[in-house]
Amino acid sequence: MLLNNNDIVLFQGDSITDAGRIYEDGNDLGRGYPLLIGSMFAAMYKDMDVRFRNRSISGNRTRDLRARWADDCIALKPTVVSILIGINDCWRRYDRNDPTPIEEFEDNYRNILERTRDELGARIILCEPFVLPTPPDRKMWREDLDPKIHVVRQLADEFDALLIPLDGIFAQAATYRRAEVWAPDGVHPTPAGHGLIAKSWLEAVKAL
Repeated sequence: MLLNNNDIVLFQGDSITDAGRIYEDGNDLGRGYPLLIGSMFAAMYKDMDVRFRNRSISGNRTRDLRARWADDCIALKPTVVSILIGINDCWRRYDRNDPTPIEEFEDNYRNILERTRDELGARIILCEPFVLPTPPDRKMWREDLDPKIHVVRQLADEFDALLIPLDGIFAQAATYRRAEVWAPDGVHPTPAGHGLIAKSWLEAVKAL
């Protein structure tokens, strides 16, 4: 299993991971998949002391993670860092005409991974950003998001990170039940969608 006794696991990302966490409470995991992961892991591995932390912020892009990485990652000294970021780098192109070029996306992401490796030596888990085709205008997002997903896959290989292919996982789930069951706006998961991420994460680290 990827997780060891006394590990500190840090979740980082945007609103999907933030999930309404209370910022003033450093131990609050929000109401999404980090809470499910922390709760399920504690229940299954009662003899292990693994602490879970969430420092995600709604609306963040890779540039925002890069700007706050010293305070919200390095200073916390996590031994495992799990990152889900990228959908806002795509979304802002369509709702604000404020795109994140692929070169900037890769440079930002590479910077935070280099710092995580060089300053912490932490194990890294990268989750693909994802979008489902609901409402229909989300289909056009593939032009922007697919190259960014490809960058995440390349970086996972380069930095020997564990990759969780959420885009494919959600697409597969949507073949069983309609996309709205998992994410009504194509991005923000329902409780079932958060459960899907938590299950995929725990399976990836071999805790399930």
